[in-house]
Amino acid sequence: MPAAAPRRRKPRRPRRSERLMAAAGSDHLVDVVVLLGAAVVAVPLFRRLGLGSVLGYLAAGLAIGPFGLGLFADPQTILHTAELGVVMYLFVIGLEMRPSHLWGLRREIFGLGTLQIATCGLLLTGLGIGYGLRPGVAFVAAFGFVLTSTAIVMQLLAERGDINLPSGRRIVAILLFEDMLIVPLLAIVAFMSPADAAPAAAGERWLAVGTGIASLAALIVAGMFLLNPLFRVLAAARAREVMTAAALLVVLGAALLMQLGGLSMAMGAFIAGVLLSESSFRHQLEADIEPFRGLLLGLFFLAVGMALDLALVAANWPLIVAGVLAMMAVKGVAIYAVARLLKTPHAEAFDRAVLMAQGGEFAFVLFAAAAAERVIDTGTAARMTAIVVLSMLLTPLFVLVGKRLVRKPAPSLEGVEAARDLRANVLLIGFGRFGQVVSQPLLARGFEVTIIETNPEDIRNAADYGFKVHYGDGTRLDVLHAAGAGHACAILVCIDDRAAADRVVALAKQHFAQASLLVRAFDREHAYSLVRAGVDFQIREVFESALAFGAAALRELEVPDEEVERVLAEVRRRDGERFQLELAGGEFAGRALIYGNARKPSS
Repeated sequence: MPAAAPRRRKPRRPRRSERLMAAAGSDHLVDVVVLLGAAVVAVPLFRRLGLGSVLGYLAAGLAIGPFGLGLFADPQTILHTAELGVVMYLFVIGLEMRPSHLWGLRREIFGLGTLQIATCGLLLTGLGIGYGLRPGVAFVAAFGFVLTSTAIVMQLLAERGDINLPSGRRIVAILLFEDMLIVPLLAIVAFMSPADAAPAAAGERWLAVGTGIASLAALIVAGMFLLNPLFRVLAAARAREVMTAAALLVVLGAALLMQLGGLSMAMGAFIAGVLLSESSFRHQLEADIEPFRGLLLGLFFLAVGMALDLALVAANWPLIVAGVLAMMAVKGVAIYAVARLLKTPHAEAFDRAVLMAQGGEFAFVLFAAAAAERVIDTGTAARMTAIVVLSMLLTPLFVLVGKRLVRKPAPSLEGVEAARDLRANVLLIGFGRFGQVVSQPLLARGFEVTIIETNPEDIRNAADYGFKVHYGDGTRLDVLHAAGAGHACAILVCIDDRAAADRVVALAKQHFAQASLLVRAFDREHAYSLVRAGVDFQIREVFESALAFGAAALRELEVPDEEVERVLAEVRRRDGERFQLELAGGEFAGRALIYGNARKPSS
């Protein structure tokens, strides 16, 4: 009798807790997809419209937040996580600032920073009192707005490539000082607490101060004596993912240590970056942090957009709109006045005022602490938060408008002499790297050379090396006459602007036919047009240096010198023949004369 088939066990139905966990995991995945989708759609669109990525992130956050489509109910949770983007940004900035350079910025950090913050704080406090706020409430509102958004300003500076310029470094210095200011401001708010608000004991406050100092000291000691040995050990292990994990550990660990000490997380990350700025692992750390920094910073801007309470704004719109415009105007004027007082040029002062006229992320911390200590009521805190968020939203727009309102300042001609009534054998137009080298054989042979250049800074620098360079634009006929083109035997066009070089060639061929015309070609196509224009000599700016480089490579591969010279002669011959064929027959007419490395199919 055949054995009975074993009974199949029915699969166990998932428990209710398991189903809830799976549903929660699915909801989190949907949230991530929505956040990424909003950024992917909005940011390229806003950049295409010339409005910048920051405004794209903010608008996307507003659209998907609780007061837009309602896809997210609690933007504060996202905001707290996304603040790590600001932390990582400050770490990367710290990697770029060596301690010696940071010491060189001490006047900007403590001098300029103190003067700007004090001036803005006093004026904004007066504005709040004028609006009818009690002095204590006006003080908190004012100094909350004084704390500029590090995230927004740094991102705008990065998009323009201005962070490493002197003007950008000064702004970074002020931002760092403002980040440090949050600690004493929180202490002041605690002292302003009403008598019936259960104030902390004096011992607790001194304990908090001591904890902050100890945290800072521990971070500095660890950075000086532990971090470099740690990275050396990890590098020897040759595990790239461990190096990435260690980079994140350093950033987040420094931020956590500062947070435990009651200090700014961003300041902790910045200090860690500065301590590693002279490390041989600096570039590796920067590369490892960069993807996380960009993603979390974008998430931060999304969360700021979500945090704008449109219902609150609609209910109090006259007060909030007037508050935003008045506070941004007062702060901007104060920043501009301080900058001009310290002899900053108008354009830089105006740019700094527009960039830094908004409130920032630390205002949220200060207003929440003040509400908890009953220094301000929750309604005032909510309205001030809305004012700060709106100011952050408006900043990218104001920067765009300011860029169009302020013309780029004309370069200073102090210490620069314009071309006037000059005569020489040779007129050299353009004194950059190419023109400087070109001048050497002529001067070595004793020829008189008149040099004109449009960059005043280059002219002043050349004087330090014994050159007399005159200011003059070679694309203008009157300047060419003043520079002596009518008496020159040769005109050498050494500028790196193709369109400008073509204009000089056209003027020289028409008005100064007595002079030989030698022109620097931008590329092969430009060389064709110069030959057709009838110049006496043209050379592609990288041709000879590339041949010399190739010859050096052959010698390093132990090819005999006579063979190297033969190969170079052959390459020059082929290039010349190819050039003539392409002049007559088009771009690909001489293609067969190029040495290629593609394998030919065997027949």
